[in-house]
Amino acid sequence: MNLVTFFENDLDKLTSEISLFKDEASVWEIKEGITNSAGNLTLHLLGNLNHFIGKTLGNNGYVRNRDEEFSLKNIPREKIISDISDLKETIKNTLSKLSAEELQKDFPIKIREEVYTTQNMLIYLLSHLNYHLGQVNYLRRMI
Repeated sequence: MNLVTFFENDLDKLTSEISLFKDEASVWEIKEGITNSAGNLTLHLLGNLNHFIGKTLGNNGYVRNRDEEFSLKNIPREKIISDISDLKETIKNTLSKLSAEELQKDFPIKIREEVYTTQNMLIYLLSHLNYHLGQVNYLRRMI
């Protein structure tokens, strides 16, 4: 299994989680003591992965607005699911073009003033996806 497959599998799980919410409103619901809705966590993942993979590695021109990832509300589920599907294609198209040598090169952006190889950065991004995927799952079950 390669990194593309891991990303695709986890994005499929994210699609499933968003689809399993009982209705549109519950995707954006926040319980006491919880900061972000499942919808906002999903927008954050879309922004994060489109920025670091689509724009940084794929040069696709994506422009990230991180503040909107947490402030936008009531985006239709169909739009979110479509955006996840588009992201899967972006990741597949971008990562499939990277050679083994390119994966060992420095990632073009420092993270917290640290330099990582592209491969290690992709592993970090996958773990970030999984962290928030777990939160979305928990929120869905709690709501």
